[in-house]
Amino acid sequence: MPDFSLEDEALGQGHAVVCGIDEAGRGPWAGPVVAGAVILDKGRLSAMLVAELDDSKKLKPGKREALFERLGAEAHIGVGLADVAEIDDLNILGATMLAMARAVEALPVRPDLALVDGNREPDLSCPARCVVRGDAICLSIAAASIAAKVARDRIMAGLAGDFPGYGWERNAGYGTPEHQAALERLGVTPQHRHSYAPIRRLLEPQDMGV
Repeated sequence: MPDFSLEDEALGQGHAVVCGIDEAGRGPWAGPVVAGAVILDKGRLSAMLVAELDDSKKLKPGKREALFERLGAEAHIGVGLADVAEIDDLNILGATMLAMARAVEALPVRPDLALVDGNREPDLSCPARCVVRGDAICLSIAAASIAAKVARDRIMAGLAGDFPGYGWERNAGYGTPEHQAALERLGVTPQHRHSYAPIRRLLEPQDMGV
């Protein structure tokens, strides 16, 4: 389970405000990539929230939603995204780094250190440290993973209303059989990532033979 060890270490080194950062949505074929940045104040958090925070991938949707609401009351949250055009222009790694920078800028309090899930350091307005599997070991990053996932799921549910039939309210834009079948039936939308190979193949002219 994640804990405060990395935050405590950073605070002991003189960093006054530490945030965790994580992303959601690198793999889907549609929709934005979203990043969350969360600042946890150890003294303000309820024991119940600390005990229940975990990597968002291990939590059921209803639990993520409930934790996100409680984080909103007990922590500082920033959310940033990079849209489909930016993903296609920059590639998914560059777009993810951009979303992370925007999440930090969206925080109501400026951190002086960011603990970032993964092994790639984004260009932020504060120093950053990469933490491999950070969402499993660092509470701030686990909280950020929940913020990013819930925010993105809500965005995809909204886009599902604009582009019905693809099941984005269920599959969040991932390449599920339902999504694949809808692409064959309905075609590619402006919210699909045209640079992704499965979408690019659908957009290529078909060789009809002689």
